[in-house]
Amino acid sequence: MQLYGSYTSPYVRHCRIALLETGTSFELIETDNKASAEGSPAQKVPYMEDGNVRLYDSASILKYIRERAGQAWLPDVKQFDLFCLANTVLDASVNVFQLERAGIDPQSNDYLKRQSARISTTVEALEAWAQEKPLQWNDATLRVACFVAWAQYRQRVDFAACPALLTWLETASTRDEFKSTAPPPA
Repeated sequence: MQLYGSYTSPYVRHCRIALLETGTSFELIETDNKASAEGSPAQKVPYMEDGNVRLYDSASILKYIRERAGQAWLPDVKQFDLFCLANTVLDASVNVFQLERAGIDPQSNDYLKRQSARISTTVEALEAWAQEKPLQWNDATLRVACFVAWAQYRQRVDFAACPALLTWLETASTRDEFKSTAPPPA
């Protein structure tokens, strides 16, 4: 199995963790924007090849990895919704980050302002959810942990008012697969 991506991508990290957790042998092929535009119709990472199977989104890759290993991907619709919520804030955060790197001010238009607002309200919702629910280790909470770790790594979100999310990250950070997939120092 070949997983195409970068060591700093939170989506790729999540897939790498799932591969390690399931004991699946894989090769990570470092891929930049040019290569991902050529290798994936979505023009993003991760994408994956496993024999005749080609997948182009981290969610489908995760489902494939878990099912291939005989595991359930997400246990119920509430966990799937949490995964989707974490994915929404991750998508918005990565988009704003990439646009800022390209020299675009996130306050320059209504669409980008909405993305910034979406980040704030989704982080608040994730914090409220984390305060109410005991931590279950699955791909929903793992996606949340990957988001929080990436947002701290890229200095995208101030989590000072989010003790439950920081606790999730601390818990995730004790796991070998999470530690071994940490991005290189910035």
